[in-house]
Amino acid sequence: MNPGAWRPAIAMASRNLRRNRVRTVLAVLGVCIGVLAVAVLGIFGNVLALGADDAIGDIGTQVVLSPNADAGVESLSEADIAAIRRAVGEPAVVPLYSDGAVVSGPTEQGFATVYGVEQPGIAFEAAEGRVPERHRQGAILGAGLAADLDVGVGDRVEVAGGQTRVVAVLAESQTFSPVAPDDAVFLPESAFAADGYDQVLVVSETGGEARAAADAVRESVNDREERVDVFELAAIVDEIDEFFDLLGTFLLGLGGISLVVAGVSILNVMLMSTVERRQEIGVMRAVGVTRRDVLRVLLAEAGLIGAIGAAIGTALTVLIVAALVAATPAVDAAIVLDPTNGYYLLLALGFGVGVGLVSGAYPAWKAANERPVEALRS
Repeated sequence: MNPGAWRPAIAMASRNLRRNRVRTVLAVLGVCIGVLAVAVLGIFGNVLALGADDAIGDIGTQVVLSPNADAGVESLSEADIAAIRRAVGEPAVVPLYSDGAVVSGPTEQGFATVYGVEQPGIAFEAAEGRVPERHRQGAILGAGLAADLDVGVGDRVEVAGGQTRVVAVLAESQTFSPVAPDDAVFLPESAFAADGYDQVLVVSETGGEARAAADAVRESVNDREERVDVFELAAIVDEIDEFFDLLGTFLLGLGGISLVVAGVSILNVMLMSTVERRQEIGVMRAVGVTRRDVLRVLLAEAGLIGAIGAAIGTALTVLIVAALVAATPAVDAAIVLDPTNGYYLLLALGFGVGVGLVSGAYPAWKAANERPVEALRS
């Protein structure tokens, strides 16, 4: 493309658009609304997806294994734990005893799940105190249970009739899991006299590693007998991601309808413009202006309508997003200002310009290919 050949075409196109300001403004407004709809709805869908990912947290990196009661397996033995560790390889394996008991603080009491765990630091983080690498003594309380009992690190609680000191309070969990730490208390394994483990938590670095670990357990540990039930949290994450992908596509489709309407508006404007200027175009062709030059001028008009409308729509989108961040404290600014949202701004901008050019292509081609004599006769 020769930029020099387009400069006079753009200058003439700009002059022609100013000759009929009302029609031009209405066409630009249609593109602006379409671009605004695509950008805002696209960013809205992306913010929902990012917010869901943030709320889910690291759920996709965990796999929960439990005895398969249907196969008559009541608990998981040391041999089962060893087989699970061989199967999964790198991910950490955290076996758990579990039971229920009344837990009492100085003034409050409640029923809670009690877990026995040797290495709680692999799977859980503390909000108060420190989660020990090897859990030998004391109790670790979930955030919800500690709040209900009104206790903190250093206080004493009674678990199933026995007194113990709170050594840590876990950070509040933001995810769903069969191992729910918020309303639980974690004791050393020595507090349990059970013969086997009730659950095993496999903690991976990534969702892909967790999927591989789950598949390895199915293929290895459950090869001859399905001894363990595999609860793969990454599968839930995949379903959530698929839902938000579908939602984002749907929202973009709604915004795209507005751009289609804007395209029809530009098509109508350009067709009316070429009809009204038929004799003018005929004179231009008669004095030696080439078809290519006529085509350039009319495409430049349509492109300018699309570009101006797209630019205004994109600018309005930025202002709306900024106002949303400023006026809504509940909205996380980091999520709204995530760089991936910029993709929807560029997408809407490109669509706006593209709609203008596509809509103006037919009227421009029709006008450029009309015979000068027929145009002058009209």
